[in-house]
Amino acid sequence: MGTYQEAFAALGDPTRREIFTLLAARPRAVGEIAAELPVSRPAVSQHLKVLKAARLVRVEAEGARRRYSVDHVGVAAMRDYLDDVWGQALANFAAVVEET
Repeated sequence: MGTYQEAFAALGDPTRREIFTLLAARPRAVGEIAAELPVSRPAVSQHLKVLKAARLVRVEAEGARRRYSVDHVGVAAMRDYLDDVWGQALANFAAVVEET
């Protein structure tokens, strides 16, 4: 049950942001992710667990391997939140401009 708050909190960690960025490019297995980062496979697995709980990544079994990819549900929740905030900011700006 990821929310936009959980998604933003999960991406607050630089390693998780890097993992998310790698997965945005293409799905990968834990070993592939760990090979590109200065952290161990168990550490990558722990970061993926947090990202999965926040609905930012999903996992699919491919035989004995598990491949991780971006979960668009969590990304959509963040985007909806940002769209709402941006819409309110623009409305407030328009109100200020109209008053002057």
